[in-house]
Amino acid sequence: MSLDPQIAALLQPMNAQPAPDYSRMDAASMRLAYTMPPLCPPTPMAEVREISVNGAAGLLAARLYRPQAQDGLPLLVFFHGGGFVFGDLDSHDELCRRLALQSNAVVVSVDYRRAPEARYPAAALDAFHALRDLAARGAELQVDSHRLAVAGDSAGANLAIAACRQALRQGGPRIAYQCLFYPVTDLRCASPSYEAFADGYLLSRTMMLWCRDQYLKNLDQSHEALASPLLSNDLEGLPPTTLISAEYDPLRDEGEAFAERLRDAGVAVRLQRATGMIHGFVSFAPLVEGAATALEQAASDLRHALA
Repeated sequence: MSLDPQIAALLQPMNAQPAPDYSRMDAASMRLAYTMPPLCPPTPMAEVREISVNGAAGLLAARLYRPQAQDGLPLLVFFHGGGFVFGDLDSHDELCRRLALQSNAVVVSVDYRRAPEARYPAAALDAFHALRDLAARGAELQVDSHRLAVAGDSAGANLAIAACRQALRQGGPRIAYQCLFYPVTDLRCASPSYEAFADGYLLSRTMMLWCRDQYLKNLDQSHEALASPLLSNDLEGLPPTTLISAEYDPLRDEGEAFAERLRDAGVAVRLQRATGMIHGFVSFAPLVEGAATALEQAASDLRHALA
């Protein structure tokens, strides 16, 4: 399928700009370059508030979204994308609001430590510690933490997987479902889709390599399962999964390969390739019909899993 027309219209002004020089790029410049104004007025929530959660090395900021004034809703812990370097609570605010409303769950978005200030495995450890902390605070947060799921996009989906794997091996908490949007699963960054979609589709191969080099201390770490879950040989017992890939995405092949690895390990998986879409597309749900539809379908999976 060709590129979705609404996506193509969004890409046109971006691709008209000069390509960044990643050899001169630092984290502060990258974060500034990817700070964008909201795409739409915020989706109303019954409650949005800032909270703190315990990470692996201290308190982390987090934001709670309650879609309706009701106690005992399920809990969905969300990890934002941004190549482990940029992205924050604000960049994914509208996505979290829509996930909360459409899945009928309380969403808590966790602001884990970012690279290069805190390199691997800091973010992966933060993800698990935050998940465990939130699961233990059901009464305080007025949620049913026995109905617990995780979600994330891109690097955040990598961290959601890392949190699930650590929970499985460290005695909980039990996670009912994971929802992964175009996940980073192989930091060797060498699949065929890296070549096919190297430039012109928002996330470039050069940009992803730069992010990887900010995150990892050395390339040997790209072979570790906590960093590259596609390379794990023990995926049995992970929760049922929705995995959404994008047709025009350097990460497409590794995400789809991970879904197959999960199936081989006996995990129930719904894999959907979003045709005509690019990396990061669910954040464009306010502007792109295909993105809104894919997000609604993923949220429906969560809603039914947590019912």
